[in-house]
Amino acid sequence: MSFFWLWYIIKSKAVWFFTPANPKLTFGGLEGEPKKEMYDLLPKQLYPPTFNVLPTEDIAAIEKKLVLNGFTYPFIVKPEVGGQGILLRKINTNRELQHYNALMPWEYIVQQLVEYPMEVSVFYIRHPKNTKGIVTGFLHKIPLQVIGNGVDTLEALVLQHPKGNKLIAALNKKHHDKWTAILAAGEKYMLSYAANHNRGAQFIDLKNEIDDHLVTLFDGISSSGNEFYYGRYDIMCTNVQDLKNGKNFTILEYNGCGAEPNHFYDTGYTLLEAYTEILKHWKALYEISKYNNQLGIKPWPLWKGRKFLTDSRKLTRDMKLVDINIV
Repeated sequence: MSFFWLWYIIKSKAVWFFTPANPKLTFGGLEGEPKKEMYDLLPKQLYPPTFNVLPTEDIAAIEKKLVLNGFTYPFIVKPEVGGQGILLRKINTNRELQHYNALMPWEYIVQQLVEYPMEVSVFYIRHPKNTKGIVTGFLHKIPLQVIGNGVDTLEALVLQHPKGNKLIAALNKKHHDKWTAILAAGEKYMLSYAANHNRGAQFIDLKNEIDDHLVTLFDGISSSGNEFYYGRYDIMCTNVQDLKNGKNFTILEYNGCGAEPNHFYDTGYTLLEAYTEILKHWKALYEISKYNNQLGIKPWPLWKGRKFLTDSRKLTRDMKLVDINIV
């Protein structure tokens, strides 16, 4: 697949040809973009109550912010820069907050837990010359979880899970206190709150639900001053119909040109079909970037992009090491 990416670099005469695609996102949103940059581009009513914590802040300062912002336990914490569910945690108690804050050496976000029952992702593309875009992927994402049967321990349930059994070491460490407990019949136990494929989430294809109502909703959101032309929204909602009607939903975050068209996971695509889907998205990314370049939004210089990418990937490696130790 890298040959196709190289072809776009050659055609564009720029290694970082994609950076003009989403002009208001750092590096076009490929990776390493700050989350508050994204939230600042959205109307406040479209995302959960959120505030940032700096590495220099102690627990007393954070508790004061919790009160000022009207937060109650539980809530979500996640790094200001990062992805793939790394260092994302649900915080249930003050003790868990102190543990996370003590081990977290980077700026992070505190975000009120959203109680909507359904998480979805929407991949949206719009060429800048058009007022109407397209939704290329629509997924229901179910975070990794098991259901008790009154007989098996948590360990046994994880071993029986088709995705959980591939993450045994990490899950054992994270859920050590409950590992040998027998879950009651019908009891749902969340193994992860990150609905990422690499964290064992299950994806259900909702492509048959894509219609003009859904596209119109995201045309409006993506044209409200954030100049978002290519990427994926992650959303909590009550149900699909409410989302289409523009009610009872909140945007957890959105990812720019680094977003994977993840609707080919778990949904019956062959390998060839998955490659075709990626190439279709890369072509759209190239065309958007080329158009914005012609408008004067130039790709990042080689040296700037190389340094940014190197720093970003080092940060991700360092975060993964810390992630292992935060239970």
